[in-house]
Amino acid sequence: MKKFAFLFIALAVICTGGAFAQAKVGVSIYKFDDTFMSYVRGKIESEAKAAGTTISVQDGQGDQSKQNDIVDLFLTQGYNSLAINMVEPASASVVIAKAAKKKVPLVLFNREPGDLDLAKYPGVYYVGAKAQESGTMEGQIAVNYWKAKKPAGAVMHYVMLIGDPANTDAKYRTEFSIKAVEAAGIKVEKLAEDTAMWQRGDAQNKMQAWLAKFGDKIDFVFANNDDMALGAIEALKAAGYFTGSKYMPVVGVDATPPALDALKQGTLLGTVLNDAVNQGKATYDLAAQLGAQKPIKTVAPLANKDGKADPNGHYVWVPYQMVTK
Repeated sequence: MKKFAFLFIALAVICTGGAFAQAKVGVSIYKFDDTFMSYVRGKIESEAKAAGTTISVQDGQGDQSKQNDIVDLFLTQGYNSLAINMVEPASASVVIAKAAKKKVPLVLFNREPGDLDLAKYPGVYYVGAKAQESGTMEGQIAVNYWKAKKPAGAVMHYVMLIGDPANTDAKYRTEFSIKAVEAAGIKVEKLAEDTAMWQRGDAQNKMQAWLAKFGDKIDFVFANNDDMALGAIEALKAAGYFTGSKYMPVVGVDATPPALDALKQGTLLGTVLNDAVNQGKATYDLAAQLGAQKPIKTVAPLANKDGKADPNGHYVWVPYQMVTK
């Protein structure tokens, strides 16, 4: 892939402090009230403050047209690097085209665009985690529980709370969690699945409806993120679960502080660490280094789409970890 003069891809010792003062980074989060993204945003802001980098962090408010306007404003105001957490990953080509026209480096993060979009401009990178891994780990948590608690041959009747259906993470977490269970030889039956758009309140409402419809037939609750898992837990508590011997296994993804509290309380079976700290640091490092025209070095090596380390790659993959205690 041909490089522009402002892109330095060789790995080198990272410059710190005032070295990034010349970078001017425009950041947009798809929406500020997303729990997980609030932790990513906090890390980006703290890294920028420590390094003396000029930074502006704007709320996309879940509106892609508004985020497009934010990008236009950043470019008009002379920001020399962008870090964008897309409202709609399918619209990434629009933002990429805007950055390419101005020859401004662009870091997309957490909400993965399509491969073809990234190929359109050599100045665009992606920071995130491989969603397939998180789904597989969710499934493995379920497998470990099921094999320890249920007789051989028992069928797992489950419900699935899905994030944004257009989001790659939601797609792969839904798919690969169940694939992992089936790969372990456990038979499954899906009772229901529906989107709660990553939201705790929406998930609580969905779970209440499912409990009313299916009652004790539900054996397991999968959620694409912790906020939705916690919403399901609230509905289960209202239905008398987690008192005495009445229990329902619930798994999520992110390992947010509220989810870790639920894990300690015994209401959440397990979660998968989606490393907000290192995603935030990698996003800041990459955007600041590109903006300051410094060599690239992040918390994880540059890699290709498949996750193989590649100094000419345009991906930074931050690994997941299972959390069950």
